[in-house]
Amino acid sequence: MTFIVKERTNGEIIAAAKDNHTVRVFEGNWYFKPEAVNMQHLKVTDRTYTCPYKGVCYWIDLETSDGVKAQNVAWVYRDPKPTYEFIKDQIAFYTRPTTGTFSEKTDDQAAAG
Repeated sequence: MTFIVKERTNGEIIAAAKDNHTVRVFEGNWYFKPEAVNMQHLKVTDRTYTCPYKGVCYWIDLETSDGVKAQNVAWVYRDPKPTYEFIKDQIAFYTRPTTGTFSEKTDDQAAAG
């Protein structure tokens, strides 16, 4: 299975992973290890959201060289609450389309067949 997040207007790949060691599906969202994410056009902001279970996350905005700007396309927990340490520093994306991104999941075995 391959998990890919792309920039909505130009299709540039923002994040991609092929295995469960690099991406985790959690609460319907995709949490990527930092090395699987191209941060060139992503900016971690000072804006936060506090989840009563996981703690404080920082919103990530998209700002492409094409001039596309989209708020809150991803988020990161720098210091999650106990029992949620597994998401620490991972870059999370919605699986649904946002104003700046869309997601694709492919079955590698079906594509190879």
